[in-house]
Amino acid sequence: MLEIAEHPFGNPNYTGKRWPLADVRLLAPILPSKVIAVGRNYAAHAAEFGNEVPTSPMIFLKPSTSVIGPNAAIKLPAASEQVDYEGELAVVIGQPIRNVPASRAASVILGYTVANDVSARDFQRADGQWGRAKGFDTFCPLGPWIETALDPSDLALRTELNGEVKQDSRTSLLIHKIPELVEFISGVMTLLPGDVILTGTPAGVGPITDGQQVSITIEGIGTLTNPAQTA
Repeated sequence: MLEIAEHPFGNPNYTGKRWPLADVRLLAPILPSKVIAVGRNYAAHAAEFGNEVPTSPMIFLKPSTSVIGPNAAIKLPAASEQVDYEGELAVVIGQPIRNVPASRAASVILGYTVANDVSARDFQRADGQWGRAKGFDTFCPLGPWIETALDPSDLALRTELNGEVKQDSRTSLLIHKIPELVEFISGVMTLLPGDVILTGTPAGVGPITDGQQVSITIEGIGTLTNPAQTA
């Protein structure tokens, strides 16, 4: 591990300090001003809930306080009877942007990481909107790091619950591709360096309970693992 002197945007400067990976604890690789998530962006996931595929990206926000890093516990709210995992590819924005066309999207992206869009499914059904269901502290694990040299167009995505495969898909099946998402979202709101876009989850989502462990692996990036724990 090499220590960066200031921030990871642009060409980072290094302090010269190094540590073995085994001797450090990884935190979330970025603390965004906001997390913009995309719903129903895999046809099979929309179908498993009996929903139509949206013609335009369906976006919602998760607060920055929901972000945690690898191996940190997902805290299950006592009031919720069903908290689900959702493995996703996450896009990290590298510069302030507004109204960026899809053709320029790649130039404004810092890199990619793994995300878990944790959701209190019963609250989502009850509320009719997703702010509470998606916004609890610890409901946005990110990591294990940001991969800056990656073609995200066709990557394998796999989610395991206690070692059992639950989601197995590819990013090529995204309905609204990453350049389109950057154009659409930056046409709605200004995106700042470090802001994160969650691109959607494939079919196979399901509940997590106290003591279980969720591991999400994306080809070319790595594995994000988090235990679940009653709050």
